[in-house]
Amino acid sequence: MKKKIVAALVGISVLGSVFVGCGSKGTDNKAGSTDKTIVVGAGVTPHAEILRAVESNLKEKGYTLKVVEYNDYVIPNTALEGGELDANYFQHQPYLDDFNKQKGTHLVSAASVHFEPFGIYAGKTKALADLKEGAKVAIPNDTTNEARALLLLEAQGLIKLKEGAGITATKVDIVENKLNLQIEELEAAQVARALQDVDVACINGNYAIGAGLSVEQALAVEASDSLAAKTYANIIAVKAGNENTDKTKALVEAVTSETAKTYMKDKFKGAVVPVF
Repeated sequence: MKKKIVAALVGISVLGSVFVGCGSKGTDNKAGSTDKTIVVGAGVTPHAEILRAVESNLKEKGYTLKVVEYNDYVIPNTALEGGELDANYFQHQPYLDDFNKQKGTHLVSAASVHFEPFGIYAGKTKALADLKEGAKVAIPNDTTNEARALLLLEAQGLIKLKEGAGITATKVDIVENKLNLQIEELEAAQVARALQDVDVACINGNYAIGAGLSVEQALAVEASDSLAAKTYANIIAVKAGNENTDKTKALVEAVTSETAKTYMKDKFKGAVVPVF
């Protein structure tokens, strides 16, 4: 089943008193450029927060960091493709690969930064063992995150997927569902908001944090040493050809620094796990 990426723009706020308009051009990201402003599109939590934490690292290298925040999975990529951003930081590699395929964009990873454990959180039902026949389970509807949610449900013995479904699994790949769970597909940013209306929900780490949920509250999470941790690490993405520019190198060095690692561990307490 071929799925489309569905995302709704909830809002855009701008840090550092900067706005990058849809019709504007990004800054010069060529190696050796004298332009010292790095414009990065980022998820609100934790991505923009991590960037803010390493702003001083970039200042020491002579760069000014400007961040545009997005509550959306599409616009940060189209803005990067269009040259309005120097980089973005909100997604994992499978999502980027799928986006490039569907949208014809030319974006690549410059570095893997952190992993956000995907979790199952309690709504009307407070324990997985208490799920009843026909219980409602909310999951993200975009291709890669839906597969991730289904794999987590499978790991808890709630469903069984067709052999080999892997990171492209969808509802049609469910071959066993003993409780006849009603899987409800929602836009990723909406899953946490639907928690009170379903029995349990599979929520992306960043949206769980944004909703005030902690990893300790999750009924189940992906293991930090799992395949998911490697596959779904959040990345710094740039337009193809800009992987080794001075700006990209400076940004990557900052977000993979000890400053960034310490901030992630202290601030997010297991909800954001550095992978460098």
